[in-house]
Amino acid sequence: MDGPLGARAIAAAEAIASSLALTCDQAVVLNNSNKLTLRLLPCDVLARVAPTPDNVAQREVELARRLAEAGCPVGILEPRVSPAVHERDGFAVTLWAYYEQVRAGQLSPSTYARALEALHTGMRGISAPVPHFTTRVESAVQLVADHSRTPALPARDRELLARVLERVGGSVVERSGDEQLLHGEPHPGNVLSTPNGPLFIDLETCCRGPLEFDVAHAPVEVGEYYRGIDPELLRDCRILVLAMITTWRWDRNDQLPNGRAFAAQWLGELRAALGGKI
Repeated sequence: MDGPLGARAIAAAEAIASSLALTCDQAVVLNNSNKLTLRLLPCDVLARVAPTPDNVAQREVELARRLAEAGCPVGILEPRVSPAVHERDGFAVTLWAYYEQVRAGQLSPSTYARALEALHTGMRGISAPVPHFTTRVESAVQLVADHSRTPALPARDRELLARVLERVGGSVVERSGDEQLLHGEPHPGNVLSTPNGPLFIDLETCCRGPLEFDVAHAPVEVGEYYRGIDPELLRDCRILVLAMITTWRWDRNDQLPNGRAFAAQWLGELRAALGGKI
């Protein structure tokens, strides 16, 4: 959200914070893609701003509240205001606690795995109306098939992605055993390393599926420490996830910085992982 749209989004977040008695005279942009993430100061609140209000934000707020109550390692909503989706000037704004991150060293694979296990344990006790993971796979299938939405995707790569999404996606469904509530995208960008331990954020992608689908989003080393998963199913899930995230980057409306460079890199990794088998 750049230019006038970004300025309006920031103004909406600042106005909402002020209306809730949170002192705000500065907004620092932390992330700018399909949503705008701001650190509001001096109240020190994290604001996430979406251009179109929808029920996804409301579902995320409700899940965050319930997961925090269950003791899951998740970022919490701003405790000084009521948990809600705030709307202003065509934007949906949610307010979250801001966490200082530990800068010394990276999160170890074992710590990452234990935190993800703790999140999944808490999620087992929660029933929520979230989509099945195959809904997200199908959206990638449709994106690959729609040339008007992916006009720059080369024919050879389009064919590869279509085959992987169909065949590997089908294999994952057939081999999935127990399914439960998942984060949906617990990759390193959605994990905060805080003085009190790792916390998972961005719950808008929550879905139902096998644990391996979530673990596939984490670095490979994390899967080596996560207990009780099927290594072959995890391998297939990694290939499926790689095909999905590569597909997103070819969307003509994708706003991830350097998205096409990532797409080229991931296509190479996908072909290497497949070893010519598909």
